[in-house]
Amino acid sequence: MKVLANDGVSQSGIDALEKAGYEVITTKVAQEQLANFINENNINVLLVRSATTARKELIDACPSLKIIGRGGVGMDNIDVKYAREKGLNVINTPAASSSSVAELVFAHLFGGVRYLHDANRNMPLDGDSKFKDLKKNYAKGSELRGKTIGIIGFGRIGREVAKIALGCGMKVIASDKFVGEADITLDFYDGQQVTLKIKTAPVSDLIQHSDFITLHVPAQKDYIIGKAEISKMKDGAAIINAARGGVIDEVALVEALDSGKLSFAGLDTFEQEPTPAIKVLMNQRISLSPHIGAATNEAQDRIGTELATQIVDILG
Repeated sequence: MKVLANDGVSQSGIDALEKAGYEVITTKVAQEQLANFINENNINVLLVRSATTARKELIDACPSLKIIGRGGVGMDNIDVKYAREKGLNVINTPAASSSSVAELVFAHLFGGVRYLHDANRNMPLDGDSKFKDLKKNYAKGSELRGKTIGIIGFGRIGREVAKIALGCGMKVIASDKFVGEADITLDFYDGQQVTLKIKTAPVSDLIQHSDFITLHVPAQKDYIIGKAEISKMKDGAAIINAARGGVIDEVALVEALDSGKLSFAGLDTFEQEPTPAIKVLMNQRISLSPHIGAATNEAQDRIGTELATQIVDILG
């Protein structure tokens, strides 16, 4: 059996697959050459992340494929329903990167409330000549403790965000079309646990009452946060998007930041990815990262191991 990890896979995943007798190929094949490569090399398992797509045309052209795997949560780059109708197994790793994405949300939040994203741009330029001016500019930060965070999408990642928020002393509001309530379990070093039950609320309530809003939803046809929603948010609120590009209207977001309606935003995903709008990239009120939510060593190890386990369970 041959596995093509076209967007790469961790060494732990490779080791687990090879131990089970699989040949793992990590050659990066261009999208337009992928079908030919799969057929010429009799590939049985195609593993992708976000760079490679597995659409109907590829599925039809590659009869040797038995499994398509996505190293991550969302599978919008795979025609999942069609693949399954054709008898393929489609797998992903929904739990492996949850903690990593949640921590990135708070990296943006902590940086935003203390202006670190802007300070890190200006200190190298003016830190030696305008130190006192910069100190004055960044001296009116705020704390997360006691503030309300609104979590739109209360699946695995949203719940990990809630755990960190509770640890920071924040109040949590969550909204999810499919989740009425969820248990949030906090683990302590000596084995003790505390479980809290959080009931979800309508997104309209969340928008109105949150100091910070973070999104954890799959790709959408329409904006979750647009001009109308922003107008109903608290003055000085902030938005974090580490989910998918296109869930926030970036034009409306920039307008709200420039007008002072919103204090800052943190974006890990973008509408025009991988070429984000210049107005977004240059805005001093936006904390930026290049879609790295799941890109930690720990998450990649978990993803690789989880994919390997599923593949071996399916194919033996």
